Amino acid sequence: MEKAGKLVVLRFSAMGDVAMVASVLKELSIHFPHLRLIMVTRKAFAPFFEGIPGLTFHAFEPKTKHRGLLGLYRLYQELRAYQPTGIADLHDHLRTRIVSLFFRLDERKIVRIDKGRSEKRRLTRTRHKILLPLKPTVERYASVFRELGYPFQLKHQLQQTFHSPPESFERICMPGKKRIAIAPFAQHPAKVYAPQGMEKVMSGLKESDYQLFIFGGGEAEKQQAAKWEEGFSNVTSLIGRYTLSEELAILSTLDAMISMDSSGMHMASLVGLRVISIWGPTHPYAGFLGYGQSLDDCIQADCPGRPNSVYGNKMLYSGVTPCIDLITPEEIIQKVTQLS
Repeated sequence: MEKAGKLVVLRFSAMGDVAMVASVLKELSIHFPHLRLIMVTRKAFAPFFEGIPGLTFHAFEPKTKHRGLLGLYRLYQELRAYQPTGIADLHDHLRTRIVSLFFRLDERKIVRIDKGRSEKRRLTRTRHKILLPLKPTVERYASVFRELGYPFQLKHQLQQTFHSPPESFERICMPGKKRIAIAPFAQHPAKVYAPQGMEKVMSGLKESDYQLFIFGGGEAEKQQAAKWEEGFSNVTSLIGRYTLSEELAILSTLDAMISMDSSGMHMASLVGLRVISIWGPTHPYAGFLGYGQSLDDCIQADCPGRPNSVYGNKMLYSGVTPCIDLITPEEIIQKVTQLS
């Protein structure tokens, strides 16, 4: 299509949600090659948007020049210089609302995401729960662009890409083995599979067949991953060793990923990597399954009350056992070994 225009896209956080935006913008740019996009999010997330045609990345810096109301006005002035024809608010947060308000006074068209909050409350409430699949988050994003005048359909298919990984990674790869990424951590403890169970998964994926690479986490997670690396000869922790761009390149060369309901799953989707995802108190029905990933590859706890939250910030127990730990290591191992 020949339709042009220039859209400011606002999504300030969180990491997984921002990665999903990138999946949508890739397809939008294919349908509308003359459309110009100004992606506004945190500088750390810039690698998600590399290579998208017609996209300009604009860093949001909330701790320095974009802090507070005056900082948001400064951000508005920076974005106004692009002379956008519309604003896509994919966050619906106080700060994106303020920036949008400035543009509304400037008579720019603004469309804000419908997060489906009431539907999500019905999905997560304790009594009279309505357990039905909700609109995927990526479709909520796409609806914003449709309302702005850019109708298109998402394919909901993994698009495999290959990027050359760092030479230092190539040197540690073992020939003849399937390479599996493991993203065993998450922002909220309720979404993290027990370390003892993950150790059994690592032990069950035979050294002769699989090489395992651990992704994602801070200093505490880095220490846990180092223990696993020390305990298993086919396990290598990549936490803190590579930039985000390099991690995406590495993921593009692997065979599959084991992930919690976390940003690792969405990073894998960006490069077309198939994910075996592990779900405890959250549920793919809430709309946060990785773009192009399959429900058949979701391993879900059989636990009354699921889901009890959208984001996994509430613990859910079966007796004294965390919901997620009702999943057995054998279930995860079987899923991985059955991958074609």
